[in-house]
Amino acid sequence: MEKKRCKWASDVPEIYVKYHDEEWGVPCHDDHHLFEMLILEGFQAGLSWLTILKKRAFREAFDHFDATIIKDYDEDKIKTLMQNKAIVRNKRKIEAAKINANVFIQIQKEFGSFDAYLWHFTDNKVVYDHDEPIPTSTPLSDEISNDLKKRGMKFVGTTIIYAYLQAIGVVNSHEKDCFLYQKH
Repeated sequence: MEKKRCKWASDVPEIYVKYHDEEWGVPCHDDHHLFEMLILEGFQAGLSWLTILKKRAFREAFDHFDATIIKDYDEDKIKTLMQNKAIVRNKRKIEAAKINANVFIQIQKEFGSFDAYLWHFTDNKVVYDHDEPIPTSTPLSDEISNDLKKRGMKFVGTTIIYAYLQAIGVVNSHEKDCFLYQKH
């Protein structure tokens, strides 16, 4: 018998199913992965998540999402990335990755880790949001988005941040008939 999944993970390519089953909504506390997902969510703006999943060449192109390297990208590196057909080639988003790496590092210094910063907004608890339809933003995503923007990050609007929070498991939005649904 086939597992019941969220509607968005049904009748889709296997890469999407695997992402749903193994990554989406799993609480993450690893700064490296938190940074990667933040950057990828920014690149996803205006595109489908499937497009991003198919372009996981981002990892190699972006120095495995090492913020300490990305913060120092120069014009030559940005030009190289702009010519890389294996990633989304959007100069504003590439430049935002550099800006966001710098802010990410500052947040790590201030809070001890980006994980501590992010999870403090929910007192280190997963937020269960099973409302239908699933919203595209919430007061939580508004608050985090506004704080990140105030600190200088780019491509961190409330809709992007809500999707990010879902992806990294701060918000659990699995549908009630999904095998990964959890009641709190």
